[in-house]
Amino acid sequence: MSQFIFITGGVISGLGKGVAAASIGALLESMGHKISFIKLDPYLNVDPGTMNPFQHGEVFVTQDGIETDLDLGHYERFTNAIIKKINNVTAGKLYSQLLEKERNGEFLGKTIQTIPHLTNEIKESIYTASKNSEITIVEIGGTIGDIEGLPFIEAIRQIGLENENCVFIHLTYVPYIKFAQELKTKPTQHSVKALLSLGIHPQILICRSEQELPVEIKKKIALFTNVKESDVVSAPDLEIVYELPLLFEKQMFHKSLEKFLNLKTKPNLEKWQKIIGTLKTLKNTIKIAIVGKYTDLKDSYKSIHEALIHAQISNNAKINIDWINAEDLTQENVKEKLKNSHGILIPGGFGLRAVEGKILATQFARENKIPFLGICLGMQVAVIEFTRNVLNFKNANSTEFDSKTEHPIIKILQEQKDIKIKGATMRLGNQTCKIQKGTKAFEIYKNENILERHRHRYEVNPEYVKLLERNGLKISGIYEKENLTEIIELENHPFFVASQFHPEFKSKLFEPHPLFVEFVKASEMIKGTNF
Repeated sequence: MSQFIFITGGVISGLGKGVAAASIGALLESMGHKISFIKLDPYLNVDPGTMNPFQHGEVFVTQDGIETDLDLGHYERFTNAIIKKINNVTAGKLYSQLLEKERNGEFLGKTIQTIPHLTNEIKESIYTASKNSEITIVEIGGTIGDIEGLPFIEAIRQIGLENENCVFIHLTYVPYIKFAQELKTKPTQHSVKALLSLGIHPQILICRSEQELPVEIKKKIALFTNVKESDVVSAPDLEIVYELPLLFEKQMFHKSLEKFLNLKTKPNLEKWQKIIGTLKTLKNTIKIAIVGKYTDLKDSYKSIHEALIHAQISNNAKINIDWINAEDLTQENVKEKLKNSHGILIPGGFGLRAVEGKILATQFARENKIPFLGICLGMQVAVIEFTRNVLNFKNANSTEFDSKTEHPIIKILQEQKDIKIKGATMRLGNQTCKIQKGTKAFEIYKNENILERHRHRYEVNPEYVKLLERNGLKISGIYEKENLTEIIELENHPFFVASQFHPEFKSKLFEPHPLFVEFVKASEMIKGTNF
């Protein structure tokens, strides 16, 4: 049976439990252990797929086509773990399962209650997802004290009683009060007390703060929380988030884990040290504009941001991201806003808002030969722009934005036409793509057949494909089964490539995605060009 590490959070949300969990996973992998992750989300949505990105941030998509919390992206980027449907559990999903069992008569004669029935569902989900790993890291979303999180805390408390090799880690906040010029431990003390009141005594504390905790603060926290000083771990703000596994090792975090999980091997983070050293000494600086509609919350594009960081390494180029709200772009200001960009990236999105701004940015990149990468809606926008300004079909549009458009260059997928339910009904997860030889895409992938992750309802209208290709828009990747457009590109351009799929979901620190690597390479090569 797997050993378990349970990670809870206190004081405030957004402290980085997902990154902490991923870093612990990286540390354990460096010690030779096979790990897996589970994210328990107490919200009542079945999944985050229908949530506004401003509320929840990015929706990460797994290879088996499940829309999940963005923390699961951290797990994949930091480790070799393969994240699937069973690795993300929400309260909404659990209640649905429980009520379906009740309706099917599995509990005849019984009153269905939070304890034991809901907690049993939670425990069963954890045990199922942990079957093939030595150590399973379980992150509980939200903060201690949230009403909706109580059944999850009770479930992991019970697992702690049922299994000898479990460790409870509590991530909390130690704020620095500028007026008093002091780090304050009281929020951490109260957070641990709240957890103790629910029957869980944390053995390790990870303390988030703006700065590394001095010894006297660690001693004070240890004294008032009944946790050994050696098990109080500092997690300060870091310029490079991937440095966290090294910081954990420096503080002998693995020694704390050894005590509770009976581990015997030592960590080997040599490859991490090398790659962090590279990230800290990048020589060239380039500016990439991300033109989106959710730019006020950077987590909405978390995987794209991280994929660009990964692409820096082989290019020895430090990327400065210019976050541009596409709603702010007009015909009059687009040149001023984008003239200093060495690359322009249009990410995915839904709905009409900001689309015209994205089209303007795409036109600017095409006409001024600025490296361009379009993703999902970014590809559809590129096709609309080309149709309007090269084919001169001025009313061309997507039926998502104009159902009566004269030229429906983008239309809804055939399989989506009669679907009324919004949740988990898009084309999701890994789909095959056949790449045409002699194209930029083939040069990038060096393979005819690839697997990439999708999240969309609309496609390039097949009726326009031949006309597009005759006028210079090359279809370099297709989904052969249904002859759908997967990748487009332009010749006589430094780099103009767009994909219907989301390459950012497959990019890892040690395996950067080739589309991002080549996009950054092309952007670096045009540095210094004036428009």
